[in-house]
Amino acid sequence: MIDQAIGELAPVIGTVAACAALGQPRAVYYRRHRQSPPPPRPARERHPHPRALSDAERSEVLGVLHAERFVDQAPASIHATLLDEGRYLCSVPSMYRLLRAEGEVRERRRQATHPASVKPELVATGPNQIWSWDITKLHGPEKWTYFHLYVIIDIFSRYVPGWLLATRETAALAERFLAETIRKHTVDVDQLTLHADRGTSMASKPVALLLADLGVTKSHSRPHCSNDNPYSEAQFKTLKYRPEFPVRFGLHPGCTCVLHALLRLVQPRAPPLRYRLPYTSRCALRPGRWRPAQAGPRAPGGLRHSSRTLRSPRAAPADPTRSSLDQ
Repeated sequence: MIDQAIGELAPVIGTVAACAALGQPRAVYYRRHRQSPPPPRPARERHPHPRALSDAERSEVLGVLHAERFVDQAPASIHATLLDEGRYLCSVPSMYRLLRAEGEVRERRRQATHPASVKPELVATGPNQIWSWDITKLHGPEKWTYFHLYVIIDIFSRYVPGWLLATRETAALAERFLAETIRKHTVDVDQLTLHADRGTSMASKPVALLLADLGVTKSHSRPHCSNDNPYSEAQFKTLKYRPEFPVRFGLHPGCTCVLHALLRLVQPRAPPLRYRLPYTSRCALRPGRWRPAQAGPRAPGGLRHSSRTLRSPRAAPADPTRSSLDQ
């Protein structure tokens, strides 16, 4: 009934006034009485601008731009030269429009095109293919005394083929350590790739000559890239954040503790281990003071923020048949 009343009043007072008088939205009325889509509007012929250049004038401007005296000049220079001669053809933007229509506005110099650079990777599909090794410092029994821990890790199996705890870091110790580890695991020639950062012992000449004699490919991190040796760095951090990791090491107890911790770090690939480590301070890890973490902002034994974890639970690798490492 309302639509019928609007239809009767619309020819008299208009559709807008009829809808307003009867309290009906115009959009509803139009939507209900919409007929077939309106016919397309006829295409209007585009008339050129009265001040546009004619075909003869365009040819004249292009002829001047292509002339031998102007062929190597920019349109702004050509326009200024013509004005000095008392001659005006068109504006500088018009010259650019004509050149753009002819496809002549582009870079004239030869630009070198380089393909996208690919980050080099070392991919391991089995054990004893790629080893990563590094050296870290451990606090000694007294202040300003340190032990140096040499560790090799297989990036595919996460197994530790060898480790060495020494009182100093030298190329001679690194050479002997690598030679004994490679010989113990009977690695064939051209089978193993040994990756390390650019430390003095890793990049030393004795180590390079040893690897060349044994047929082991040497690989180093890229310059100024601190994340190209992630397996060894992550292993050291996991080792040092273990609850049983001591604050200081003696000579013999340190060897036993490091060996025990490294054996616990040998993790199978599938299924991944899921565990939570409490965020603890070094002072809380002294023998006799450590207690299990409890809920709450402060737990007994000096533990703070015991409900926090170092990182989220370990997730299964995307492809368990391969491991990659930036070279």
